[in-house]
Amino acid sequence: MKKNKKDSNKKAQQGFLFKKKNYQFMFIGLAFITLGFILMSGGGSNDPNVFNPDIFSFRRIRLAPTLVLIGFGIEVYAILLNPDKKKTSK
Repeated sequence: MKKNKKDSNKKAQQGFLFKKKNYQFMFIGLAFITLGFILMSGGGSNDPNVFNPDIFSFRRIRLAPTLVLIGFGIEVYAILLNPDKKKTSK
């Protein structure tokens, strides 16, 4: 008899951990992170004796890290999101 209970528990536990909504938010967060790292790249110089002040632009210092942090926040939200939770109206 114990064997049947274990088999039924295994069947109940099988399946995906996240739903479609979780994965959508994960891909949105991944897009923000990727865009942030793309905006951070570049600005170098071929000649090491020449300083390029473009590395201190608003895009690389403020915008790109903000996008990366927003993307990480969206990823945390996507992991914690419970799409099966029903809203109760009063």
